[in-house]
Amino acid sequence: MPSTRRAPAEAATPTPEGVRVLKKYPNRRLYDTAASSYITLADVKQMVLEGLAFEVRDAKTGEDLTRSILLQIILEEETGGMPMFSSQMLAQIIRYYGHAMQGMMGSYLEKNLQTFVDMQARLAEQTRGMVDPKAFTPEMWTQFMSGQAPVMQALMGNYLEQSKNLFVQMQDQVQKQAGGVFPGFPGFPGVPPKS
Repeated sequence: MPSTRRAPAEAATPTPEGVRVLKKYPNRRLYDTAASSYITLADVKQMVLEGLAFEVRDAKTGEDLTRSILLQIILEEETGGMPMFSSQMLAQIIRYYGHAMQGMMGSYLEKNLQTFVDMQARLAEQTRGMVDPKAFTPEMWTQFMSGQAPVMQALMGNYLEQSKNLFVQMQDQVQKQAGGVFPGFPGFPGVPPKS
């Protein structure tokens, strides 16, 4: 729940196109211009969970700090409770920074995550009425999934197949782009050219 403390001499800023504007001050405090009050990182996390559109701006320069704040939330989540990313996975992600495939990897991860979200929504729709979704903790979800092994194997198999197809499509796109720029470009090692 956002705090009710008000910023000194601060008026509510109209939200551009329905996007809620949060201002970040040098003292690291966040100010919600729609609610005219200071908020915490936990409040921003709640906004994310509720699917609210927002952006975080530096109060002095206007610079967009949204990604930075979202990364802070992820860091807090990863350091507490049950982390989502293993050290090995984080190391692999870091290796792609500065790599020629960095842009493709970001796009691949984003599309892959969207596929997973869609799959989760389908599963939630299928189980609606059987269980209370608000009662599902990570531990209960794990127990539920372990009891659904054959169903989950099929879903995960489909997900992995879609993921593989997405990567192959992206690889083909890079080959075509490289072929246009470098007509003699042989393609990727170990991948036969498309006929």
